[in-house]
Amino acid sequence: MKMVKSLVLGTAAGIVALSGAQAADLPVKAKAVEYVKVCSLYGAGFYYIPGTDTCLRIGGAFRLDTTFNGNLYDGPYWQGGAGGANAYNRNYYVTRERLNLFVDTRTATEWGVLRTYANLQFDFTQGRENIAGGFTEVDFVFIQFAGFTLGKAVSEFDPQWALAKPSISSNYLSGSNNATGIPQIAYTWQFGNGVSGTLSLEDGVPYRTAGVLNTSFPFIAPFGASNVAFGGVNGTNSFLGNAQLGAHVPDIVGNLRVDQAWGTLHFAAAAHEVHGTYYTATNSDSGHPGSAWGWAATGALELKNLPTGVGDSFKIEGTYAHGAAKYVFGGTWDSAGAGRFAKIGSGTGTGGSMAFGYVLDGVYAGTSDALGTNIQLSDAWDVSASFEHYWNPAWRTSLFGGYSAIKYGSAGNALLVAASNAGLFGAAPGAGTFGGTNTGSFDFSVAQIGSRTAWTPVKNLTLSAEVMWTRLHQNQNGVYTAAAGSIPGVGAATTYQMKDQSIWNGGVQLLRSF
Repeated sequence: MKMVKSLVLGTAAGIVALSGAQAADLPVKAKAVEYVKVCSLYGAGFYYIPGTDTCLRIGGAFRLDTTFNGNLYDGPYWQGGAGGANAYNRNYYVTRERLNLFVDTRTATEWGVLRTYANLQFDFTQGRENIAGGFTEVDFVFIQFAGFTLGKAVSEFDPQWALAKPSISSNYLSGSNNATGIPQIAYTWQFGNGVSGTLSLEDGVPYRTAGVLNTSFPFIAPFGASNVAFGGVNGTNSFLGNAQLGAHVPDIVGNLRVDQAWGTLHFAAAAHEVHGTYYTATNSDSGHPGSAWGWAATGALELKNLPTGVGDSFKIEGTYAHGAAKYVFGGTWDSAGAGRFAKIGSGTGTGGSMAFGYVLDGVYAGTSDALGTNIQLSDAWDVSASFEHYWNPAWRTSLFGGYSAIKYGSAGNALLVAASNAGLFGAAPGAGTFGGTNTGSFDFSVAQIGSRTAWTPVKNLTLSAEVMWTRLHQNQNGVYTAAAGSIPGVGAATTYQMKDQSIWNGGVQLLRSF
């Protein structure tokens, strides 16, 4: 009996122990996995950041470019250097590889959508970087909230389609066209039915500041070095002789625009402060010319889905500027300072013929208060247009063209012509001169026409080819005599007949977006 009792108790204890072990082995209900969810509020490609109500989109593109008989960004050889001089050691072609990445976040709030956006470029360009080098650019980085735009964004002066022009070239002159953003503080009013208005303060350096010359001192020659450092900083405004140093007042910009299914309509105006520096070469406080206010105004029209075909579009814009030349000669092309155009061709001079010009906000002269003049502001204007036709969903062709001009008036031209005859070019007097033969003017214009054909065999992959013709029209005359080393590949005392120049260039591009 004792044995039976022990057996029963032992069996019961074993069953209890086994039950406990099995209970311990039972799966515990895990915390639910939070999968990434699609956010459909702001279009395709957005996802909710896990654990938040913020929607995120990450994307970008790979872009491969080759330019023939031109500079970076499919730009014609018009900015001096070996290319503009037709030197044997010029690049016959230029290659560039780019990775573009952007991050776009949006959150719905009681104040409206809170948006942050950043766009970065990682470039490798023939002749600019070393073998394993590269170059990083920040095109856009801004916050939008409650009607405000704060940061580096497309200028409010530019039309809505500033980033969607049907060309490869960044050197196609088409008005303001600030494709890499301008730092700004802007507020936008929405009036309904696609009508809006914006007021902004925008940083004018370097995009909006063409520069000012004091012709009493040496200034950059047509084929001079691209940049000269001021205060340890290089940039498009740091050319030799630039008398507009320091940012004093931001540009004041306003626009009124209409966005509809048929297209867009855009009007904008800007106020731009222009100033010089001291009258003396040593910058001692001996006085300076009074600052002046320049201005610019523009109008632009875009028509979509034309009767010529689905997806076809037509764009046209026109701009006028007084003392605000970069609102006309805008974009990313001005890498040589003073907006310089300089091209050599055939002619009767020992070195052939030449055309050159400057894009400046104004000109003055003087070495002291008693001798100083006020700033003579320039006048500039342009008109440009483009038409793009879809032959079918995979093939499309665009035709684009424009005309841009700048004038310096009788007083401004008198100062520039006198300086050119006296040899005030380059690092010192005598680095290039007309020797009294120039009786013309520094008024200058550029005409362009081009065409691009693009093929998209599959979604987000586009192959493009482009050709462009540029005509540089100048109003100087006489014979320009170069000094030793002032023009690439040219010896001292080489002469050039002043004559209009034409340039052909082209490019191909492979673009993979994602």
